[in-house]
Amino acid sequence: VWLSEIMLQQTRIEAVLPYYARFLEACPTVADLSAISDDALMKLWQGLGYYSRARNLKKAACLLMEQYDGEFPADYAALRSLPGVGEYTAGAIASIAFGLPEPAVDGNVLRVVTRLSGDAADITQPATKRRITQELRAVYPQEPPRAAAMTQAIMELGQRVCIPNGRPHCESCPLGLLCTAHAAGTTDCIPNRPPKKPRRVEQHTVLLIESEAADGTRRYLIRKRPSQGLLSGLWEFPCLDSHLSALEAQTATESLFGALCSADSTPAPNAIHIFTHIEWHMVAHWVRVHADTKTDEAVWATAEELQELYAIPGAFRTYLQAVQQREKERNS
Repeated sequence: VWLSEIMLQQTRIEAVLPYYARFLEACPTVADLSAISDDALMKLWQGLGYYSRARNLKKAACLLMEQYDGEFPADYAALRSLPGVGEYTAGAIASIAFGLPEPAVDGNVLRVVTRLSGDAADITQPATKRRITQELRAVYPQEPPRAAAMTQAIMELGQRVCIPNGRPHCESCPLGLLCTAHAAGTTDCIPNRPPKKPRRVEQHTVLLIESEAADGTRRYLIRKRPSQGLLSGLWEFPCLDSHLSALEAQTATESLFGALCSADSTPAPNAIHIFTHIEWHMVAHWVRVHADTKTDEAVWATAEELQELYAIPGAFRTYLQAVQQREKERNS
C-alpha cells in the first residue's frame, strides 16, 4: 500500500504498474529497501519523475528499521512522521493496511465528497481539505474491514465513475440519488478549482560530449546534478542555462571540463520537458573531445552503460535515445 500510493502521486496507474512490479522484485522488504544503494534506487525509479519520492522511500525504510524493526506502526501519527508520508498516504496505509478509521483524502476523494454534498469551496485551499477530512473521519466505520473498504470505495468512485475529466457517469453511480451536484446540474463546476498559473519557461542547452578511445570505443560524458534542487543527485548530459550556438557549446565544454574539443555538425534534436511548474525548452549540440580527457566532475560511459547503469531522468530521454540511435547507425 505504501509503495503503490507513493508511486501513484502525480503518476497514472498504467505508467506505475511495471515500475511497481520491478521495484518489489528488487526490494521485496523494508530491509531490502533500506539497504539499496542510491544509484540502484534511482535506476529503479528512472522515468517515474518526482525523484524525491524515491529518496524519501529509502529514508522512511531506514527509519522503520531503526525504530520499528522493519515493521510499519499501526498508528496514524507515527505513519505521518515517516519521510515522504503526508496526510493522504498515512490515511491510506492506516485504513487499507490496518483497518483504522482514517480517511485518505486526495483529488478523487475531494471530487466525490464535494459533488455529493454540493460543496463549492475551493479544494486547492488547505483549509478546505482539512475540513473535509474531519467531516469524513466523523462518519468513518469503526470496524477494520469496513474502514478499509470505505477508503477504497471512495477512491474507486473518483477514478471510475465520478471522473476528473469529462462527464461523470452519474447514471451508474451508486450515490447518484443522493448527489447534490447531480440533482442541481452543477457537476461541471464542482469541485471548485481555480485555473492554474502558467508554467515558467526556461531555456537550456544540452551538451552531447563524445570521446573515442584508441580501440574505437565511444563514450559519452555525464555528470551528477547538484544535491539540492530540481532532479537533484541524478545523472544528466551536461545542461547549461540559455540557448547556445554550436561554437558557444564548444567553448563552454572547454571551459567547464578543460577539454580540447571540436564541434560536430551532426544535427541534435530539440526537446521540451514539462515539470509541474516549469517547462524546459532545450537545444543540444554534439561535441567531440580527445579520448584522454579526464575530469573529476563527471564520468564517461558507453551507450550500453548509459542504458543499464545510470539513472538519467525523463527530461533527458530524447538525448539518451539520440545516443542510442547514433550508436545503432554506426554499428549497422
